[in-house]
Amino acid sequence: MATTNDLKNGMVLNLEGQLWQVQEFQHVKPGKGPAFVRTTLKQIPSGKIVDKTFNAGTKVETATVDRRTMNYLYKEGEDFVFMDMETYDQFPIMPALVGEAGKWMLENSEATVAMHEGKALYVEIPASVELTITYTEPGLQGDRSSGGTKPATVETGAQVNVPLFIENGEKIKVDTRDGKYLSRA
Repeated sequence: MATTNDLKNGMVLNLEGQLWQVQEFQHVKPGKGPAFVRTTLKQIPSGKIVDKTFNAGTKVETATVDRRTMNYLYKEGEDFVFMDMETYDQFPIMPALVGEAGKWMLENSEATVAMHEGKALYVEIPASVELTITYTEPGLQGDRSSGGTKPATVETGAQVNVPLFIENGEKIKVDTRDGKYLSRA
């Protein structure tokens, strides 16, 4: 148990039998009336986001979430297979729990898997990854000054818009949160 004064971003709460991750919180002390805490919560694993307000000092039940560094091994059917780096146990994880991260993961890359009571809740990957371009159209000589972009396919199969000067075989850095090109690697 914790109080709403102890809330932090990323904390997982157990509200009415469901798990919710705190995305944002704000303590508010109005000029009149009691203080309260305004939160934005994300339901695990569905991803539904809701705003909820608590009275300050209200007790909330926290869920014990074990964040483990795991190695992504391979894809088996639809599932992604991860290996715990400490125990070497392998866990198949459904694509719904991996989410958008699946587009950016290479085999043998590390990810953080959140576990609760032996079940995977979600998968987090670094904010940026380095990937190799497998196919992109050649840029035209006169187009370099326009600052335009062209679609490119990276080694994971995902599509990224890259500047016209990027060619096949180059390594680029991609933001995994929005899928945008950051720089050459």
